[in-house]
Amino acid sequence: EAPLARSLRVLNLSGNRFSEVPPALLQLRGLRSLSLGGNRLHGIPPDIQELHSLEFLYLGGNFITAIPPELAKLPSLRYLVLCDNKIQSIPPQLAQLHSLRSLSLHNNLLTYLPREILNLVHLEELSLRGNPLVVRFVRDLTYNPPSLQELAGRTVKTRNVPYAPSDLPDSLVRYLSLASNCPNPKCGGVYFDSCVRQIKFVDFCGKYRLPLMHYLCSPECSSPFSSASQSSTSQSESDSEDEASIAAHRMQKVLLG
Repeated sequence: EAPLARSLRVLNLSGNRFSEVPPALLQLRGLRSLSLGGNRLHGIPPDIQELHSLEFLYLGGNFITAIPPELAKLPSLRYLVLCDNKIQSIPPQLAQLHSLRSLSLHNNLLTYLPREILNLVHLEELSLRGNPLVVRFVRDLTYNPPSLQELAGRTVKTRNVPYAPSDLPDSLVRYLSLASNCPNPKCGGVYFDSCVRQIKFVDFCGKYRLPLMHYLCSPECSSPFSSASQSSTSQSESDSEDEASIAAHRMQKVLLG
């Protein structure tokens, strides 16, 4: 057993019915790759920190609810897969995983990420899709069709139809004064009550991207096939590409959907 504990490098026990990590595995100090995906694990034992040589850890498809801070004491860990679990938060200690290149957290219950995760300067891939952190953005991007009054008001504003206060009731004059310009510089449209809410990731001091809400006049502004304007989505992707080229050593791939 002792020679095996020293020589075993790769162990795959995925697709079984383990409800906990077998204690004997934590004695395999030479392991570089450990896969326990698709089991029935509800937690990660703190003694996982004993596997100092571990470079790849796959724990996806379990029932894990929390990540122990001790997981951050794996100095060689490069790939950490925790997708398809029930994790609600990320311990800030995870920022100590300085060798980490890929972190898969999709399909969990995350509502936020700790600021400390920005210290993972070598991280190249972060997968977040299917978390409330991301889903709430998508769910909120709804669009109610404009009313006939709004359509008429948009036409008056975009085509510069002349009018005087004496031509219209005071209520319509006030309404027309409330027009908001679409922030898409290639659109030129306006909106009143009906608009599209979108999240745009904006570069902050060249270090990381902040999700900021902005409002567009119509779904066409977010369509890559729009003939009237470039899409805000395409614009955001273009912005992200520019940011990545400027700060390529920072996070290179954020998978949100």
